[in-house]
Amino acid sequence: MTWNEFVWFALPAMLLWIAAGTLVYTKIQRRLIDLLMLAGIAVFVLFIVGMWISLERPPMRTMGETRLWYSFFLSVIGFLTYKNWKYNWLLSFSSLMACVFVCINLFKPEIHSKNLMPALQSIWFVPHVTSYILSYALLGAATIASFIQIKKQSKGLADQKLYQLMDNLVYAGFGFLMLGLLMGCVWAKEAWGHYWSWDPKETWAFITAAAYLMYIHMRLRRWHPTFTLWLLPIAFILLMITWIGVNYLPSAQGSIHVYS
Repeated sequence: MTWNEFVWFALPAMLLWIAAGTLVYTKIQRRLIDLLMLAGIAVFVLFIVGMWISLERPPMRTMGETRLWYSFFLSVIGFLTYKNWKYNWLLSFSSLMACVFVCINLFKPEIHSKNLMPALQSIWFVPHVTSYILSYALLGAATIASFIQIKKQSKGLADQKLYQLMDNLVYAGFGFLMLGLLMGCVWAKEAWGHYWSWDPKETWAFITAAAYLMYIHMRLRRWHPTFTLWLLPIAFILLMITWIGVNYLPSAQGSIHVYS
């Protein structure tokens, strides 16, 4: 499986996800919606597995490869949280966001090499990247929920059940974020001899973690509910800078985290 075949898996997966996200607002049987969503996930997983076999390494090295995992985790988390919390919009928005990142990969294909630089040939490579991308998907879902809650709160209709959903997503996402960070520290010690170097990627990772920790603290204290809600979109922007934006900073070009 090569990147050239991606379109033949991406398009069916997106059509299935969009169909599920649209039909969820109709009176159609929920079982059909579940099947559509799961079928889209299965098609997408088939490409990831095929690419893993073709590359003879985990497809987690380039930005395009991590976007594959982000689309996958976002669709899975959106589906699971929808099944548990019964919010139709959560399935729709998570499906839409998964499709957005799939489209980015379609319009901006990248060269994928089988080779891994020595620093990436570590047992920490897969769990570190997986933990981070999973946290990004969880925190992305929490951000979607925060926008809905902000709208409700502006009308004096704050949803306590939605607060519970947001908090659970943030707790889980923050847990995986810190797990990925700690594994990265151990990996860095093995690869470069030190746990932390304060390069641009690490600095922004610290800022992002601090923003989510601030949200958790303020929610537990019940301080300034409106400002606390807006912390999630702000924190997610910081997360996107950490994941994608920092790679374009001039100071990051010599970073140990730039592998492409």
